[in-house]
Amino acid sequence: MARSSGFSTNLNTKRQSTGMRPLIVFSLISVLLLTFYIREGETGPIHAVRSGVTTITSPVRFLGSAVAAPFNAIGNVFSNLTASQDTLDELKKQNEELTSKVAELSEAQKTAERLEGLVGLQSTYNLKSTAARIVGASGDAWTSTVTIDKGSADGLTINMPVTSSAGVIGQIIEVSAKTSTVRLIGDENSGVSAMVQDTRAQGMLQGQADGTLRLEYVSVDSDVKVGDIIVTSGIGGVFPKGLPLGTVSSVEKSANDVYYTIVVRDQTTAENNEEVLVITSLTDEQSASDEDVSTANSTPQGTSRDAATKTKNESSDDGSDTSETTDSGSSE
Repeated sequence: MARSSGFSTNLNTKRQSTGMRPLIVFSLISVLLLTFYIREGETGPIHAVRSGVTTITSPVRFLGSAVAAPFNAIGNVFSNLTASQDTLDELKKQNEELTSKVAELSEAQKTAERLEGLVGLQSTYNLKSTAARIVGASGDAWTSTVTIDKGSADGLTINMPVTSSAGVIGQIIEVSAKTSTVRLIGDENSGVSAMVQDTRAQGMLQGQADGTLRLEYVSVDSDVKVGDIIVTSGIGGVFPKGLPLGTVSSVEKSANDVYYTIVVRDQTTAENNEEVLVITSLTDEQSASDEDVSTANSTPQGTSRDAATKTKNESSDDGSDTSETTDSGSSE
């Protein structure tokens, strides 16, 4: 038993020694080669062998990369699809938030522009007015009205004119404590004393059943042409004179007609506005004077275009201010 045990121990020692020797030899050779590789120059034999091996194996490496590339790409695609679902949801949420923010800022900018226009109109015409917001519109085809969010509690009364930043849109016809109903100038029951800005030819701007505007009762002796601006005349004491109403889009005259058939394009529409001004009172300068009414009655056809131009030029030469008449028609 003792001899057998000693034999087994020697055998195991021999096997362990045999396994370690190649490892030690290869380690020593590697250290020597590494030392020589470091010490020799770029043209040394070990460098030359390394370059040769690299040259020989390069095609194999390139072929392996080309074969593996499609599989790597497919792996990346599947990896992105599976790993980025949460990211895509987050990006979608951020995109919705940014879109909402852009819409909010755009709306705020448009509101600011409209309010700036109202302030400009109020300042230009020196209007005593109250700002209001359109909150509703008529729901039938027979009337053309809007509802604003101011009423008798805010000092509004029936017949007060209503204007947007671009011009007149209508007149209050009903008032409650908190809201008012405004009849638009396009309503067939609407009528506004008006005149051609350049020649001062007098007429009545009336809405039609088809929604269009017509300047009625303008004598065929008057000087009217397409593109003429129509403004309020101030006669009647409801609307300040000189506020824009629209632009002449067509002028027709038949052989036996006494008056023109004049179609006017609205200066503004309620659909394009949310904020408006309600004119609460008129100054003496904004109402037509007795002289204005007398002149309108005696020469309803106004003056010729050449005469009007000459008068403006003479006024300019005298140093008087004609900008109000030329730009807004607010003086006669």
